[in-house]
Amino acid sequence: MTTTTMQRTLSVDDAIKSRHSIRKFIQEPISKEDLNQIFELVRLTPSAWNLQPWRFHVITDTALKEKLQEAAYGQQQVTSAPAVAILISDMEDVLANLPETVHPGLSAERQQDEVANLSSFFGGMSVEERGQWGLTQTNIALGFLLTAIQGLGYASVPMLGFDQEKVKEILSLPEHIKFAAMVPFGKPDAEGYEHHRFPLEKIVTYH
Repeated sequence: MTTTTMQRTLSVDDAIKSRHSIRKFIQEPISKEDLNQIFELVRLTPSAWNLQPWRFHVITDTALKEKLQEAAYGQQQVTSAPAVAILISDMEDVLANLPETVHPGLSAERQQDEVANLSSFFGGMSVEERGQWGLTQTNIALGFLLTAIQGLGYASVPMLGFDQEKVKEILSLPEHIKFAAMVPFGKPDAEGYEHHRFPLEKIVTYH
């Protein structure tokens, strides 16, 4: 991590408290080092059985962002941002490569049992059911992504307002994948709105 990155790194507490959606960005590219730092953090997201069904497509090409903006019904933040992350879940890829998800510290026999059990469990589901299951895990990674972006001094806006079939076509994605979000991000060029959140009394029940 460079000195400049370290100087603007926020604590988890500050990143969460300061984060809000931004739709206008400074026209300044994000360094490959910072992009890698963001996703090095995000790849540590936990998931059930360590299946890690999330996949990230990071778009910085101007022409490609213009196509994505069209698929997003003309929303300007897509081309305003220097980078756009498309976060998807791909459970079919996970199932095709299950041994990769099993912890290498397990014995060979335990690894084989784990693969067999997972194959049996998910093999009893439809492609759609597996996709929805994977999406619940991938949404955890979305939270990590938004926090990591904010923590490294950038801003973001998560979006689901786009034509999913068009985005699949633009990025040559398989039909079975599920979208968690499209996330334009970069240095903010706007203040955005202050938080408007429910009080704890509405959302938290202690038992």
